[in-house]
Amino acid sequence: MGAADRLDLIIQKGSVVLKDEVRILDIGVRDGRIVQLGDSLRGDDAARTVSAEGLTVMAGMIDAHVHLNEPGLGEWEGFESGSAALAAGGCTTYIDMPLNGIPPTVTAAALHQKLAAAQNRSHADYALWGGLVPGKLHELQPLHEAGVIGFKAFMSYTGDPGEDAFREVDDYTLLEGMKIIAGLGKVLALHAESEPIVSRLGAAMRAEGRLSPADYVASRPVIAELEAINRALFYAGQTGCKLHFVHISSEAGVRTINDARSRGVDVTLETCPHYLKLSAGDLERKGAVAKCSPPLREEPERELLWAAVAAGEIDMISSDHSPCPVSMKNAENFFDAWGGIAGAQSSVELVVGEGHVKRGIPLPLLSRLLSGAPAKRFGLDADKGEIRLGAAADFVLIDLNKPYILEEKHLYHRHKHSPYIGELMHCKITAAYLGGQPIYREGQAPGGTPKGQWIRWNGAN
Repeated sequence: MGAADRLDLIIQKGSVVLKDEVRILDIGVRDGRIVQLGDSLRGDDAARTVSAEGLTVMAGMIDAHVHLNEPGLGEWEGFESGSAALAAGGCTTYIDMPLNGIPPTVTAAALHQKLAAAQNRSHADYALWGGLVPGKLHELQPLHEAGVIGFKAFMSYTGDPGEDAFREVDDYTLLEGMKIIAGLGKVLALHAESEPIVSRLGAAMRAEGRLSPADYVASRPVIAELEAINRALFYAGQTGCKLHFVHISSEAGVRTINDARSRGVDVTLETCPHYLKLSAGDLERKGAVAKCSPPLREEPERELLWAAVAAGEIDMISSDHSPCPVSMKNAENFFDAWGGIAGAQSSVELVVGEGHVKRGIPLPLLSRLLSGAPAKRFGLDADKGEIRLGAAADFVLIDLNKPYILEEKHLYHRHKHSPYIGELMHCKITAAYLGGQPIYREGQAPGGTPKGQWIRWNGAN
């Protein structure tokens, strides 16, 4: 083999998760891409070799739903610390949400501010969502041209009272925004909870002095999720807008969305690790560190979601990493505590551990949920989402025989709170690679010059 043909890296003898099977293979990498897959590639034909014997090798996670809070709120998280946690969690590409930054990404100018904040500071590749908010319909086209991957809207209050904060859509903005986004050929991601229902129930709970975690769960019932889902699906049917529902928490929500898809609506959905790992009882036990919206559901609902995962009825799993300083979780009543779960680092270990090690769900299916489906939906599948010839050499190495208890000291995101602290992880990530370069090694914080690059929308999703 000539110098020009020499491989940069061989990952040897790992159990490689392919699209439809798992095989013990060697992976040959050159110039950041997978160029060989074979039973016994020669180690002396590569600049570096890494033994993955006894380990599982999966495509790096593509996390379609994270909040890294820049520009303006880097003290909440930031690209450097947030992407370090993502890399340590086996995520090699993420899509950052448009809210919880100052300014939110609802104009092209704000997008460029976010890009400046991210430049040379991300340990993983990243794409960006734009926002659909009242009064900014005219900004959708400029955001599209600037390269956002899609648009995000809230159908309920976002929790931020600031004057310039990201705002929930009214029905007019939602309908007109869908018309525009359909014309642009992009996806609209939706936080689907009915504001009229949850605001009235929440106000009633406060007035009655009912301020416990259980009261908070009762104030955001499944019917609020279903009402918003059905309204958005109706609008999508009228406009032809592609939809993606984020953090679906109920089996009824999954069924409603799948029924619409069977009728020809172009729609996908995600759930999150916290709905698969935790339930409302954990919220009582752990407190506001596990508060989110929609809230954690009762235990039977959690098992129904796992059944939907196993049946292929859920398209993808995303973290919805929504960090904040610890002080914002400490409030006089549960309703006033910040709602958001810091879980960027734990998604792959939870999904593989709880899904495959504990429940026996096949690894190719879980890999599609974590990588393949988000790559396809958001136009990244030309390069990412699978281990295959020609794809980017983005992968994660996992030891399925190394359970451990997650501790605060393991976490790399800025504020070291997580509802998963103290929980048993049934497997452990030992390394992650981006374009064939290591971005995480077990026990070592991601360091050096961050290698992540911005991924513009490529015209397909």
